[in-house]
Amino acid sequence: MATAKKYSMDELLANNEEASKKAITGDTVKGTVLSIKKHEILIDLGPQGVGLVPRREVSFARNLKEGDEVTTSVIDSEMKDGYVLLSLRKAVKDKGWDEIQAKLENSEIVEVTPSDANRGGLLVEYEGIRGFMPVSQLSAEHYPRVGSADKDEILQRLNSLVGKPIKARILDANKKENKLIFSEKEAIKDGLAERFAKLAVGDIVKGVVTGVVDFGVFVNVDGIEGLVHISEISWERVNNPSDYVKVGDQIEAKIIAIDKERLSLSMKQLVEDPWISEVEGLKKGSKVEGTITRITPFGAFVQISPAVEALVHVSELGEGSDVDPEKIFTLNERKNFKVLDIDKEGRKISLSITK
Repeated sequence: MATAKKYSMDELLANNEEASKKAITGDTVKGTVLSIKKHEILIDLGPQGVGLVPRREVSFARNLKEGDEVTTSVIDSEMKDGYVLLSLRKAVKDKGWDEIQAKLENSEIVEVTPSDANRGGLLVEYEGIRGFMPVSQLSAEHYPRVGSADKDEILQRLNSLVGKPIKARILDANKKENKLIFSEKEAIKDGLAERFAKLAVGDIVKGVVTGVVDFGVFVNVDGIEGLVHISEISWERVNNPSDYVKVGDQIEAKIIAIDKERLSLSMKQLVEDPWISEVEGLKKGSKVEGTITRITPFGAFVQISPAVEALVHVSELGEGSDVDPEKIFTLNERKNFKVLDIDKEGRKISLSITK
C-alpha cells in the first residue's frame, strides 16, 4: 500500500493560498490548452478556472495543439459565463520569436505569404510576427526589373505576389527592435550555385524576360538572372530595347560572361552578323549614299545600310579647328560620300564628303 505524501505546514499553507488565488486583470498566467475551436480556445488555468481566448486571436494559435502549455495575459478576470478572458497574442509572439531565432541560427528555409506590398518590398507575417522582404532580396523570377521612373509598375509587379507562398530564409531578426527581414535570394542560393556550375561561356540558354530597361533586358534563366546589354540585343543600333522584347517573352541567348550573381547574355550572337555581308561590296574610293544619324563635335555618323554605320571625321570637313559639323549636316538628310577606309576587324568605315 502506497504511503501518502506528507506535507509541511508551510507547503500546505502555500498550496491553499495558490488554490484560492484568483486571476487578476493584467496578470500573466500559465495554463494548458484544453481545446482549439474555430471561434475560441479554452485553456485550463488550474485553481484559477478556465480561460477563453476569443475568435479574433485564434489565428495566433496556428502552431498550438491540445496539451501545450502556454503563457497568456488576463484581459477580464471574471466574465459572465465564468470564463477568464485571455489574450494569446503576447504568448504566441514570444514563442514565435524563439522559433524565428532558432531558424535564423540554423539557416532554415521557411515559407511566407505576402499580405501586402509597397515599392520597397513585401509585407509578410511569420509565427505571428510581422516581417518584411525587401525588393533587393527577391529572386530573379520575382524581382520587378523596370525603369527607375516606372514606380507604379514596380508596385503592380509586387502586388501580383501578394497571397502567393514564397520560400525564404530569415536574414535578420531583432525582437527588441521588432525587426524581421526575409530573403528569397538566400533561400535559393544553394540551388543556384549548382546551376551556375553547369553553365559555361558559349552555352545557348532559354529564359523569360523579367524586365526591360534603358540599358538592356533582364532574363530569368532557370532562376538565375541574366542581362542582355543593349549592345547585345541586335547587330543594328538599338535605341529602345522595348522595340525588341517585352516582359513575359521567352527568348534564347548566348552566354558571353558569368559572374557570381548574373549571366551576361547576347541575343545578337545567335544570328549572323549582317555587317560582314553588307560591307562585302564596299571598296576604298567607292561612292556611297547615306543618312545622317548623329552629329557630334568630332564628326557625323552616317547609316549607309541597315547594319552599317560609318563616320565622317571633322578633319574631312574642312581646314582649321573651328569647323562645326552641325553647320554642315542636318539630322536625317541623305548625302553622297566617298569611302576612305574599311577596317573589318574593328568594324569601322571612314568616309569623306564627295566634291
